[in-house]
Amino acid sequence: MHCSAHPECNTTCIELFISTSSLPFFVSWLNPLFRIGYKRRLEEDDMYKVLPEDGSERLGEELQRYAAKELRPPKLTKVLIKCYWKPYAVLGIFTLIEEVIKVIQPVFLGKLIQYFENYDPDNMDALYEAFGYAAGVCLSTLILAITHHLYFFHVQRTGMKMRVAMCHMIYKKALCLSSAAMGKTTTGQIVNLLSNDVNKFDEVTIFLHFLWVGPLQAAAVLGLLWVEIGPSCLAGMAVLVILMPTQTMFGRLFSKFRSKTAALTDNRIRTMNEVVSGIRIIKMYAWEKPFSALVNDVRRKEISKIMSSSYLRGLNMASFFAASKIIVFITFTVYVLLGNTISASRVFVAVSLYSAVRLTVTLFFPSAIEKLSETRISVRRIKVQNTLFICESGRPISPEPVTHSKSSLLSAILGELPHDKGVLKVKGQLTYASQQPWVFPGTIRSNILFGKALHPQKYEKVLRACALKRDMELLPDGDLTVIGDRGATLSGGQKARVNLARAVYQDADIYLLDDPLSAVDAEVGRHLFEQCICGILKNKPRILVTHQLQYLQAANQILVLKEGHMVARGTYSELQRSGVDFTSLLKREEEGPQAPGVETESRSPCSRTLSQNSEVSHTSSIRSVKDGTEQLPVGPAHFRSTALVVWKKLNLMTTSLNDIGLLTCFCVQAAYILQDWWLAYWAGEQEKLNVNGTVTIQNGVNVTEQLNLDFYLGIYAGLTGATLIFGFARSLVMFNVLVKAAQSLHNRMFNSILRTPVRFFDVNPIGRVLNRFSKDIGQLDAALPWTFVDFIQIFLQIIGVVAVAASVIPWILIPLVPLVIVFLFLRRYFLQTSRDVKRLESTTRSPVFSHLSSSLQGLWTIRAFRAEERFQNTFDAYQDLHSESWFLFLVTSRWFAVRLDGMCAVFVTITAFEVEAGSVGLALSYAVTLMGMFQWGVRQSAEVENMMTSVERVVEYTELESEAPWETQKRPPPEWPSQGLITFDRVSFSYSSDGPVVLKDMKAMFRPKEKVGIVGRTGAGKSSLVSALFRLAEPEGRIYIDGVLTSEIGLHDLRQKMSIIPQDPVLFTGTMRKNLDPFSQHTDEDLWNALQEVQLKSVVEELPNKMETVLAESGSNFSVGQRQLVCLARAILRKNRILIIDEATANVDPRTDELIQKTIRDKFRECTVLTIAHRLNTIIDSDRILVLDAGQIHEYDEPYTLLQNHDGIFFKMVQQTGRQEAVSLLQSAKQVSSTLTQQSMSTSLSHSVLWQ
Repeated sequence: MHCSAHPECNTTCIELFISTSSLPFFVSWLNPLFRIGYKRRLEEDDMYKVLPEDGSERLGEELQRYAAKELRPPKLTKVLIKCYWKPYAVLGIFTLIEEVIKVIQPVFLGKLIQYFENYDPDNMDALYEAFGYAAGVCLSTLILAITHHLYFFHVQRTGMKMRVAMCHMIYKKALCLSSAAMGKTTTGQIVNLLSNDVNKFDEVTIFLHFLWVGPLQAAAVLGLLWVEIGPSCLAGMAVLVILMPTQTMFGRLFSKFRSKTAALTDNRIRTMNEVVSGIRIIKMYAWEKPFSALVNDVRRKEISKIMSSSYLRGLNMASFFAASKIIVFITFTVYVLLGNTISASRVFVAVSLYSAVRLTVTLFFPSAIEKLSETRISVRRIKVQNTLFICESGRPISPEPVTHSKSSLLSAILGELPHDKGVLKVKGQLTYASQQPWVFPGTIRSNILFGKALHPQKYEKVLRACALKRDMELLPDGDLTVIGDRGATLSGGQKARVNLARAVYQDADIYLLDDPLSAVDAEVGRHLFEQCICGILKNKPRILVTHQLQYLQAANQILVLKEGHMVARGTYSELQRSGVDFTSLLKREEEGPQAPGVETESRSPCSRTLSQNSEVSHTSSIRSVKDGTEQLPVGPAHFRSTALVVWKKLNLMTTSLNDIGLLTCFCVQAAYILQDWWLAYWAGEQEKLNVNGTVTIQNGVNVTEQLNLDFYLGIYAGLTGATLIFGFARSLVMFNVLVKAAQSLHNRMFNSILRTPVRFFDVNPIGRVLNRFSKDIGQLDAALPWTFVDFIQIFLQIIGVVAVAASVIPWILIPLVPLVIVFLFLRRYFLQTSRDVKRLESTTRSPVFSHLSSSLQGLWTIRAFRAEERFQNTFDAYQDLHSESWFLFLVTSRWFAVRLDGMCAVFVTITAFEVEAGSVGLALSYAVTLMGMFQWGVRQSAEVENMMTSVERVVEYTELESEAPWETQKRPPPEWPSQGLITFDRVSFSYSSDGPVVLKDMKAMFRPKEKVGIVGRTGAGKSSLVSALFRLAEPEGRIYIDGVLTSEIGLHDLRQKMSIIPQDPVLFTGTMRKNLDPFSQHTDEDLWNALQEVQLKSVVEELPNKMETVLAESGSNFSVGQRQLVCLARAILRKNRILIIDEATANVDPRTDELIQKTIRDKFRECTVLTIAHRLNTIIDSDRILVLDAGQIHEYDEPYTLLQNHDGIFFKMVQQTGRQEAVSLLQSAKQVSSTLTQQSMSTSLSHSVLWQ
């Protein structure tokens, strides 16, 4: 039975391995897992339970303890060193043993070659001695494999511990971030710490020991070389010494490029996040081109840095590849020029010694410096204002005042906003319902319970009070329905009610309710107020922030705030008698109810995230966390691509790569082998001369025959030069082609995203889309080119080793055949499990990021509910789950590598016997290099295949369905539309071909300059009418604007001629000027006038650089009302004949609402205006009102006429606003009716023909 079926057993298995550290034996406990992986897909339940010492909570607390010992504010680097230096230092023993053996092995090899050089068939002692040296070569090969893999496993495990501990601390810090601190960073940047920066700890631990082992090994090798070839070795070591700082310089330069590239990548991802988040607005404004230019500009700069760093990496790889050739060439050139004669033993001892030290000095040592440099950069990024370890009692740190007075009052009570003076006392437990509904991934029930125990009667009572009972009956799994990414499965109104229910279920002393009624319609709003706020909570103190002034009569105390000051306080009757503006405000701006399904505010900075949106798979559940964070919606299927498919899709096999790249690859490998073969041939010819002692007579003098030094040295130099030239050319050409391919794929994917219908973004979470632009493009930019070039290089070297061995020992092909068969089976056997382990590692990583993002969105709620510890425990559980998969990745990699190195040891053993010294030296020295290189090459091939998943995922997004062309051959007249006449002729509309029809056979006409209000209940089709008009999906039927059939013209020609003020005001990162006028079509005077019209001129003039001030991400330094006014300014600037207002005043205060309505009446008097109503008082003065119900026109007439029909929907909606408001609305409608009668009679005749 598989160990994982028994947690105690699987933990014992791993602990046994850890304690014995006997690699050839420990890997046997993985065999059951590989058998399962070969038969079926691995799941989370198949993973081994994380070891106690690897647990996230334990590691984080251990690091915190070391930080707490520091008297001053702790330095992160110092704390990490104190915590981990002892166990990590012990691992240096493995490195030392490995490098010592690497130095001794060439000595055995030299002695073995000397036996063949002095071959005497009668000398049995020499034969036995040779057998001993051969056994020494083979044994050292085996010990190398064991120590190498033990070292790598343990240092990678140490790196994992450091990473997990840092993630624990970062999350703990994130739970303490204040609003001001969040304003100085973004969710994406914090997630980037977890997704990229902490990974540097995994890398740096691998190489750090080589900082001291490298110089020691170099000194030992120098001593042995001095004994072997004398002072000539100094020439080779001089080259090595020169290469070392060169490689180090490459490492530092690469770190600089990485730092610059990371900043550009952050910028690109932030811009892409805004594009994807605001894609609906971008399409309605027809702003795709300026945003395309913006992203392309950032991408071009990013690619420039990536190409430079790729060339640098290519030069680094090429220099490493050619280093041994240069060193050996210089050494033996000096050696023979000093009058020495070469021999096979000297040649191959020197070659092997140089090979041993070259890897350490030119790869591991510079890598250690490079990784250390990168880690220092990451540590600096992680140290957020030097307060990583300062987080007392879970309270926020570094707070600053915010601008919104109503929410600021609640935040002050919550302790989120400290007061400068005065005293604030809170007695009792607080609970809080935020203005922007916050839900986290999990079930609806887990969102409501929020860690509390389930009491069925109380739970049912809360559901009824929050009007959720009916919703639970309609949802497929009731309250066990899983809430997707950002609550994607719920409407805005449902999220608001779940948010409220969470607060109500907590049995608190004081309830802070921040505008919970703004996202629901009048009927539900009244239910919530009566049954919940004044019902189930009637005996509790409640502080309600609201725009719904009609409910204030029921309040015990009313506090009126204006610009952060209290202007009035008292009961409803007291305020009416006080003569304050409150009374007139109530009469003039009494708010109508809001329709359901509407978010109360545009997303806060917390919701701008890359991570929240990591692609979530159905496997990202936590076994140990049973509070409701069950399975999340399934992401796209896992791709299992083949190299052939990927090559075709990537289209890398261009003519240039075929003709130049591949040719260069084979040329460089041929030169590489020929250079060594020529040296062996040279040594062999010299040996023949030495043995035969050929003497010639010249001018009567006996002269010993010597080799033509110029000839042999000239050929040797030529082959060395060819190796260098072709090596550098290969690296540069392949990196160039691969990075350009990544750039091409990014551009194609981005263009495809811009042109795909908006429906795509409705059904795909933002994280799934951004994952393609961040993780997958990151793989294509950096990881794939390096891995692919490395794989090609190693693959050709392996072929070269086998070819050389077969050329001198033909019969070696006989045992080689079964070894190849075993290898092919082993690779296939391993890859079946390896892919699943990589998939599990990826899918268990996503919940870590999602949980962080979700927590950052709901910080105030989490802290108000005192739920920090529970969320920290959940984060630790997610981390432990990921550690299980990461641990599995480490041990399965070692399982495979041990077996491959075992096969190489067999190959070395077979090759260790040959009769000709030159040949056995070349074959055996090559065979020894297979150790490590072969298993690394095979793993790189698997890595390339896994990375091709990213290629296929990107290619998938380059082939998305495209919407209609932006421009067509049929262009409308430049002055179109001149009137603003809109006609719907039998229009039906659906968001997708297989989706429900949301507008059904609609026939309607909107007259020029007419002001039409559009109302209806949830799902009536109000927003769908706008979507059909803008062709966000293609409608059936015909829509005419001034007689032009909209389906026949380009989308940009259509959308640019209509203005829209959206419900969710969207501002983009960039200057205020770019936000108003991205095409630079207007003068400064026009822009300032537009801002003046919406009373924002003074606000913008106060900005540091006025119009050129770069706005915060998503315009978060503006209030919702101010952002809405910017959208109004955009509409004023466009000067179009048609204006659509999509519930634009739903989330703003009455004063801003009044300003917007006044501006619309003044500036758009000559325009056709369609207003989707959220507050009935904003559309009651319309010329006509269109009432939609279930996608059909229920009523369409003047407001007063509609109110005469007591059975009509509009009449019922008015009645639901309350008696006083209903009377006021009726009077307004009657007044409008009397002024419009004459106009209606004069225009009805002219339009009757079109209506037919």
